[in-house]
Amino acid sequence: MDITIFGKGNMGQAIAKNLANGDHQITLLDSSSETSDLGELVILAVPYPALATIAEKYQKELKGKVVVDISNPLNFETWDGLVVPADSSAAEQLQALLPESTVLKAFNTNFASTLATGKLGNEATTVLVAGDSAAKQVLITALTGSSLQVRDAGALKRARELEATGFLQMTLAANEQIGWTGGFATIK
Repeated sequence: MDITIFGKGNMGQAIAKNLANGDHQITLLDSSSETSDLGELVILAVPYPALATIAEKYQKELKGKVVVDISNPLNFETWDGLVVPADSSAAEQLQALLPESTVLKAFNTNFASTLATGKLGNEATTVLVAGDSAAKQVLITALTGSSLQVRDAGALKRARELEATGFLQMTLAANEQIGWTGGFATIK
């Protein structure tokens, strides 16, 4: 599968590492990259404010693609809340900007370190995915062979809860109540 990841930071690299366990062609791009050839799966491992810029710049190229939003729309000035309305999410906003793409929410409840190692303590790192069922299967298939557990979190509207969970984890880590290697795992 051809996969494009916008973002060469810790999250983009950790996600790429997990995808590399499959038979995939992975392209990592940064904000200065120019391309007209995007993979069938596109992962936006970028901060929330960059989503609108990428959606506007690549709307034509993203048509028909599965687009994964990993952002947490946190107010980084105050660390006191999310910057999206309570009845929405960054992923739902992105879906509105990309009506001819299928947007998923995933990886936002994970820290880069637990994605890189595939472990949270003695458990496998759990990736929660919200969105359209067929599109979720594209991501799940892409992650086959990684050590990650992937769980279906429901429809895209569940991105609201995933973003709230990501916000909670980040504030706990920033306040040194958990480490940046923390998080949660699901046990089946």
